[in-house]
Amino acid sequence: MGTQSAPTQSLTYLASGAVRAYRAIGYDDAEATVAGQKVKGVAQRAAADGEASDAVTSGTTVVETGGVFALGDSLIVDTEGRAIAASGALGVGVGAVAMTSSAANGDVLTGADLPEYVFADALEASGAAGEQCEVHLRR
Repeated sequence: MGTQSAPTQSLTYLASGAVRAYRAIGYDDAEATVAGQKVKGVAQRAAADGEASDAVTSGTTVVETGGVFALGDSLIVDTEGRAIAASGALGVGVGAVAMTSSAANGDVLTGADLPEYVFADALEASGAAGEQCEVHLRR
């Protein structure tokens, strides 16, 4: 599993803290530490704090898995920068007032970012945490 990739864009970054290979990095150039956070790309090799390295930002790449997911699943990062399945379909929670229309109840969805940033789709299934699987990065 996870032996191939076809990146279409990679960016150089200066690691902010230690970054492990095949882990997602945030826009702060540090390994992702918040589940579902927005990410810049996937590190291609381990990097020490302050070291220049590269991250794949589009195309396909190999990522370390944080759990079980199926082929085609939408993926987010876990608290260690690994790929995990997104929590599910986006839904609108309705409060105490019955929802009849967006005009009657105001804005249904507000803001620009969703609670989970889906960064990739699985091109291979993962059977457990710690595997390496190929994913197609979203942009």
